[in-house]
Amino acid sequence: MPQHVRTAFGVADDQPRLIVWAGMRAWQCGDALIRPVFDNAMAAWSAGVLENLEVEGVRLARPLRSSDGRWVVSGWAACRFLPGAAEPWPDDAVAAAMRLHEATATVQRPRLLDDRDDVLSHSASAAFGERRLTLDPRTGGDLFTELAAHRRPIRLASQVVHGELFGAVLFDENRSPAVLDLVPFWRPAEWAAAVIVIDALAWGGADEAILDRWAHLDEWPQALLRAVLYRLALHAQHPEADARTLAGLERAAGLVSARL
Repeated sequence: MPQHVRTAFGVADDQPRLIVWAGMRAWQCGDALIRPVFDNAMAAWSAGVLENLEVEGVRLARPLRSSDGRWVVSGWAACRFLPGAAEPWPDDAVAAAMRLHEATATVQRPRLLDDRDDVLSHSASAAFGERRLTLDPRTGGDLFTELAAHRRPIRLASQVVHGELFGAVLFDENRSPAVLDLVPFWRPAEWAAAVIVIDALAWGGADEAILDRWAHLDEWPQALLRAVLYRLALHAQHPEADARTLAGLERAAGLVSARL
């Protein structure tokens, strides 16, 4: 991490400590956490929302401004350090997501989504039937096509949601959840919850009963279907995807199919 970045965020005298926080490399400097960001506009938007957002029962890593008021300095952003680690508690993560998205329901759709052109946005659009993708059948393309035939219209309201929360919700010793930033999508809150469930089934060792524990959510089977389609689309486009990494998603897809 460059010295001028530490200086800009007011922690030049604190010894940086490299840590892995929510699956990313970051540096703790005193009570600040400094991390590289890959999209300056998205990081600045996220910081602007989280600066004043209040979420009951969820700790938010409050963003820090640089000495000249910026959220991002040379591709680096800072926030308050919060203790916590990723834990195999997917139900707690879903509950945290629902509380977070209750709070973000009033956040206006960010204009940066209009110009978003990346694999995440393409995959979400494909999952909701808004875009056609040519997907490799060897890495999940055929399964995507098979499942997409079961898609039915839904009447869920779209809003700002964090679409990548699995593994990004941290828990402290009191099991209190924490969220670092926002990866924005304009999608239903139920879909964002379903993505956590699919990830937990595919790669997190969750029991299949988790599908039923959240069945009270509106249009849950179709939200799950779109969540597994989203993950399949992402997987099929990943350069390192193979049959081994597909196995977990195939299991999750089978469990979802049985509930359609």
